[in-house]
Amino acid sequence: MSAAAAASAVRRSILVVAGIGDGSGTGASTARLFAKNGYRVAVISRSPEATSKTAEGINSDGGEAAAFPIKSYTHEEIHSAFNAIKGHWKDSDIRVGVFNAGSGVWKGFLDITEEDLKKSLDTNIVAAFGFARESILAFKDLPLLDGQKKGTLIFTGATASVRGNKVTSAFAAGKHGVRALSQSLAKEFGPQDIHVAHAIIDGGILTNLTKSFNKDPEWEENVAKRLDPNSIAKSYLYLAGQDRSAWTWELDLRPAHEKW
Repeated sequence: MSAAAAASAVRRSILVVAGIGDGSGTGASTARLFAKNGYRVAVISRSPEATSKTAEGINSDGGEAAAFPIKSYTHEEIHSAFNAIKGHWKDSDIRVGVFNAGSGVWKGFLDITEEDLKKSLDTNIVAAFGFARESILAFKDLPLLDGQKKGTLIFTGATASVRGNKVTSAFAAGKHGVRALSQSLAKEFGPQDIHVAHAIIDGGILTNLTKSFNKDPEWEENVAKRLDPNSIAKSYLYLAGQDRSAWTWELDLRPAHEKW
């Protein structure tokens, strides 16, 4: 075994996940599942309370996590968060980045303000660029992990990534942009042994927020009618574990009874 391979074998892997909402959705579920599978987990979000609560919950369950709240998803804030993560776990390597942050506005086109558009594009595109840059910089000089890849970068998409609708012009523009970014990065960095993937989440996800406004009891109780964030997390773990002979760029996930 080479010296580089030996060093890699004893270094822990870090998952960095950005965007956890109130801690009941995809980001937090991904953080918890990766922690159960041996990853150290860095949680980035704009909510200090949810960020800390998610990390504390993982630690209480026997995992290892740390909270890195930020004020906004600017390139500067994201860069500072990644530097803090590297400093927090100097004996570990960032191996997986999940960009789960998002911002949506659902209005008719003529009702959308410049501020609405800027908020959507800043979170869905500008922040995605910043997160991708920091992730790839963290991966690019690492040795191959288990002979397969240097790192995995996953973007959470939506139905709006591939299809606009009457009130989704601003949101769809942002999500189309993230999808295009992910495809471009997959083509550029795949030959450098960095795996980039995009997940289309086609349907409603069961979270505290969706439960608060969806009053159909069957929607919550019937697993075939809504997405479970824990199931999405399993797909993300699968993507991170794919060997280099068969990498997925894009997968789409929807409940069995979703109309599509």
